[in-house]
Amino acid sequence: MNTKKKYIQLSLFLSIIIFIQLLTYFTGCEYHLTQLTMSAYYCLLIIGLCLLMGYAGQISIGHAGFFAIGGYISAFLTTYDLSQYKDKTILILFSKIGAALFRQDLYGGKVLNFHPWAAALIAIILTIIIAILIGSPVLKLKGHYLAMATLGFGIIVYRIVLGTEKFGAADGISDIPPFPLLFGIEVNGKPVMRVWNYYISWSIVFITMTFLINLINSRVGRALYAIHGAEDASRAMGVDTREYKLKTFVLSAVLASVGGIFLTHYNGGIGPSEASVIKSVKYVAIVAIGGMANLWGSLVMGLILNFLSLRGYFGTYDDAVFGAILIIIMLFAPEGLLKVKLFDFIKYVSFRSKKSV
Repeated sequence: MNTKKKYIQLSLFLSIIIFIQLLTYFTGCEYHLTQLTMSAYYCLLIIGLCLLMGYAGQISIGHAGFFAIGGYISAFLTTYDLSQYKDKTILILFSKIGAALFRQDLYGGKVLNFHPWAAALIAIILTIIIAILIGSPVLKLKGHYLAMATLGFGIIVYRIVLGTEKFGAADGISDIPPFPLLFGIEVNGKPVMRVWNYYISWSIVFITMTFLINLINSRVGRALYAIHGAEDASRAMGVDTREYKLKTFVLSAVLASVGGIFLTHYNGGIGPSEASVIKSVKYVAIVAIGGMANLWGSLVMGLILNFLSLRGYFGTYDDAVFGAILIIIMLFAPEGLLKVKLFDFIKYVSFRSKKSV
């Protein structure tokens, strides 16, 4: 991709984000910004998964687990009362550098918690460690074996958060403090901060997209293309396939974790459903619809489908809709919905229908 085309795409994306916010303002529908903000954080996971599946060729049906790891670790560290350990040397050190602080709980009492920035950093570090521990052995597998292994990881995370009392079990964790930024701006779900949070979330997505586009158009991107196309051949040409696959897996896991951290602080709570298998299936379905090797397609579909889902347009059939979409895409548009030419698609469906008759 040439530099001019890249900047045109990024400028268009930025213009669309601003246009959507202005549209909601002039139509009196600013309440839609809540779901659009949440969609942005889910999109972080989706474009990371697109990088892993579409460019490195490694399927994962457990990325909801990394999303939940980021959210739950940050939520736990910013809500668990550490007052009983306040005399410990490590807590004294954390307090001195501002990594731990006292805050008022719902009942007016004072509790000692980790600062959201410190909690987020710890959550990301743990995500990297877990991703390396999981990815090192798992990425040696291929095809459905890799899919089953990542699915198993997702199930383990789900059962842990669902059955751990300190994580709130089935109720999850609530009363999570806002995530403070500069000049008094916070990541939270308060209506007064709705517009600010919309731009914060999509700015993060914009920065991530800029980074990923530059990445796939670099030497690293060419190596990933080679691994996806012919792993054995790329290894014979001197490409360290194991290292590239592992680093891509870790990067996609970190993006999922960051999305989970910010969404958790935005919502003020997190529940075990964020780690469920169906969530991972949804993310895979969205990447498939947008196109396995199409960051922009995955981003657009992530925005649209997550927004519709969060607004409740699919009702109680939400999970069924995403399952059906995944089946249809795999049958009729394996390269993604945005790459399908309507006329060719109609001819293909007609041919399949006549053949079946």
